[in-house]
Amino acid sequence: MTTPAENGAIIRAVNLSRSFGDLKAVQHLDLEVSKGEIFGIVGPDGAGKTTTLRLLCGLLDPTEGEAWVVGRNVAKDLDAVKDHIGYMAQRFGLYGDLTVDENMDFYADLFGISKSERATLMPQLLRMTRMEPFGKRLARNLSGGMKQKLALMCTLLHHPQVLFFDEPTNGVDPVSRRDFWAILYQLVRDGLTVMVTTAYLDEAERCNRVGLMNQGRLIRCESPRALKHTLDEICYEIETPDQRAARECLQTQTGVLSVEPAGAKLHLFLSASDGSVDSLRQALLAHGLAAAEFRRIVPSLEDVFIGLVRQEEARKEEAVDAG
Repeated sequence: MTTPAENGAIIRAVNLSRSFGDLKAVQHLDLEVSKGEIFGIVGPDGAGKTTTLRLLCGLLDPTEGEAWVVGRNVAKDLDAVKDHIGYMAQRFGLYGDLTVDENMDFYADLFGISKSERATLMPQLLRMTRMEPFGKRLARNLSGGMKQKLALMCTLLHHPQVLFFDEPTNGVDPVSRRDFWAILYQLVRDGLTVMVTTAYLDEAERCNRVGLMNQGRLIRCESPRALKHTLDEICYEIETPDQRAARECLQTQTGVLSVEPAGAKLHLFLSASDGSVDSLRQALLAHGLAAAEFRRIVPSLEDVFIGLVRQEEARKEEAVDAG
């Protein structure tokens, strides 16, 4: 079997699967991530994002399949893998009664980092994250964004090649989210590879490539730009005085894949072969609804994800009906 080093992938999963009893958390995952990428995994709660990261980090054993990270088989050479990766869970193990500096010293001790090396490294990390003024502050008194920065600094202390982040900005304010991503870009420029899970579709736009997961399966993997043009269906933005009634009507029409609220408007995916805007306008009028304005748009990642999930659901229903 080809190894990641031979095909240029620093992270590779082949048929990677994990079940918890009857629950198939990750199903037959095939994935490759190149060195220097920011790779995002996007999906709803329960999609398998966290389980995927834990499998790649060796924190869970797969039910079947294999994973390689930094050229090493995760199951067979876990200690070597751990030396080259950093993993930041949703709840990183910070100690609230220790200061920022003391937390970093504690993790430096765990990683076996010498006093001379940390004397250079720790000020660099504090400077990079703009946390220099807060070295003596107790961790419990930090804001959510600052806690994430501290967790990141602790993760970086042993010079990992690959960073795994599990929803690192969940619950963090928009300014801190932006700062965190600026740091990630700097790390990638310095040669690191980043895999990050996120529930924020706007953050997925910042990744080089995005893997969309649903119910344990990777349903599409492309660059954000390519994903927006990946569906055959056409996306329309609809303005209508009665959004709720219009949505209920449109969902029943031939060729409509999905209709979802998008602020004060609706976003609709329509099959180019099975439906037409004219027929949808007529259907709205026939239901006593005022004329709606349809405007063709480039879909957002959120639109694409919803559209792909609807496709998966439709295929399953067809399979059940055929069975």
